[in-house]
Parts: sequence; C-alpha cells; structure tokens
Amino acid sequence: MRKFSIAVSFVFLVTGFAGLAHADINDFIRRVNEQAKTDIKSFNAKLSAQFGIPVPKVDDILKAVASPGDAFMVLQLAQMTNKQPETVVQTYQANRDKGWGVIAKELGIKPGSPEFHALKRGDFALTGKAGDSQDQGAGKGKGKGHRR
Repeated sequence: MRKFSIAVSFVFLVTGFAGLAHADINDFIRRVNEQAKTDIKSFNAKLSAQFGIPVPKVDDILKAVASPGDAFMVLQLAQMTNKQPETVVQTYQANRDKGWGVIAKELGIKPGSPEFHALKRGDFALTGKAGDSQDQGAGKGKGKGHRR
C-alpha cells in the first residue's frame, strides 16, 4: 500500500509541475504587462527596437489597445503577417473580445500552422533586440525553429 501511495504522489507531483510549466498566450501577455508596469519608457524603447518602429508609433499603438501586452501582440502579428501595425490594430479592435486566435485567423494565420501554435503557446520574447521576438528557450540559438 505504501508503494502505491508513493507512486500516486509521484504521478501527482510530475503532472502538477507539468501543468505549472505549461505556458500560453495569456501567461505571456500577463508577464509582458508586469514588465511594462515597472518602466513603461523602457518597455516602449524595447518594442521600438525589437520591431523597428519609432517610439511615437509605439505610443500610438499603446493608446489604441487595452494593455502593453496587447501592443506587443499587435506588433508581433504585424511582423508575422507582413501587415502594417495599423491594420492589426483595426483587426484587434473589431475582434478583441474573441481572443488572439481569432485575430490571428482574421489576419491570415492558419490554424494548425507553426505560427498559430507559437501564438497559442505564447512562444515569444520581449528582448528589445531587432528581429528577436521568437522565444528560443534556454540553450537554444537562432535557427533552431519552434519548440514542440
């Protein structure tokens, strides 16, 4: 009986930690919002550098969305879809109550595609470095592709 108890505890421990390790787009946006709250000017500068747009344009996007995390996602989806951030903001405003998956589909990201899976996982990073928005994970370098 004791072995069974230990086995059940082990399974619970492993599955419990696996659940905590699972991240998604909402977790990512929450973390971005927390980071932005500590220093919004630095956050704006990072978005500007990472996505190659002027800080005043970042400010305009921040005014048009509900949160700094949403501003990041607008810029991320603009980059992923090769659309102007203004187009993504319009799609966001029309569909924001439906979620980022619907917004991505409206912008042409196909469900089941690597880009859509990255979106659902929140597989992005706010680094402030140009072109560096995919989360490469610990120990992974550029060119390694998406985590699976």
